[in-house]
Amino acid sequence: MIYGPVSMLPGRTGHATPTGTFHVLSKEKMHLSKEFDNAPMPNSVFFYPGDAFHTGSLKVYSHGCVHLSATSSLRFFNTLHVGDVVQVVS
Repeated sequence: MIYGPVSMLPGRTGHATPTGTFHVLSKEKMHLSKEFDNAPMPNSVFFYPGDAFHTGSLKVYSHGCVHLSATSSLRFFNTLHVGDVVQVVS
């Protein structure tokens, strides 16, 4: 482990965040979710098709992504590289 644990909020009921060991698929500094009316997803690190670690509310559950604080998402974005192994646990 390089960094963590951190405060986070996973997917809501019916939109569970996948758990397990994954590889970073891609990164986008400012992803706009086409699925959710161009909702901004700063510091997105995609680890599963359609799901990413990104800056998001720590009070409102996501639609499958992992919401992180701005500080944590920036650290993840700056530290992780495509192909790196990440683990999502419940």
